[in-house]
Amino acid sequence: MSCIETIRHGDIVELKLARAPVNALNPTLCAELRGALDAAVDAGAHGLVLSGGPKVFSAGLDVPYLLSLGDDRHALMTAWELFFDCAMALAACPVPVVAALGGHAPAGGCVLALCCDYRVMARSEEVDRPFRIGLNETQVGLVAPEGIQRLLRRVVGPYRAERLLVSGDMLGAEQALLVGLVDELVEIGDVALRARTWLEQLLALPRQAVLQTRAIARADMVEALQPHNIQLDRFIDAWYAPGTQGALRALVAKLGK
Repeated sequence: MSCIETIRHGDIVELKLARAPVNALNPTLCAELRGALDAAVDAGAHGLVLSGGPKVFSAGLDVPYLLSLGDDRHALMTAWELFFDCAMALAACPVPVVAALGGHAPAGGCVLALCCDYRVMARSEEVDRPFRIGLNETQVGLVAPEGIQRLLRRVVGPYRAERLLVSGDMLGAEQALLVGLVDELVEIGDVALRARTWLEQLLALPRQAVLQTRAIARADMVEALQPHNIQLDRFIDAWYAPGTQGALRALVAKLGK
């Protein structure tokens, strides 16, 4: 069964992450997402919506899977390469992409959202339990690569990005809107619809002018995700550090309760 659902809305194609229960980003999902992005553009889509499940857009990388790889550095490298390939495909996509965040978007989920043109997030029906988004890498002993830090700085500004990156804070939806990490908040059932509406308004403008202006404006994102700004070897060295492994296993144990 595919991990990606492709839903056509005229010139707009919605790519829905569909790997239950929380759209954890394993190699299969990442490879299918990359393929679906290419296929949609090749089929003539003028705009894309990237959506996920209700309550969780994507929980980020599939940490239990990554931990199961043990000392297989090659397999771990491949998994991370596939993820960053997806991020690059979104950042360099020749047509606009809107993230429809129907729920939480931590770590890798946040990275995918940052690579999109616009972010629409759901308000939680439980006021005291808002949906959250952010890069929480420091909380498990990891350092977000420079390229990923650039993506966050680009959206929320250098000082705010520093504070969020150093603390690993996950912002509630209202806070995320306030600092510009997301662009709109809507009711959970309206997220994908609002994403399409925003795209339709953009697509009503002269097409070539929009696409060319967009390509110039987003060139810094493509540069941010170049290998020399990710330094994946260094990131994986840190992954294997005893403290990081302990924090990751503690996280998995907590999530399993």
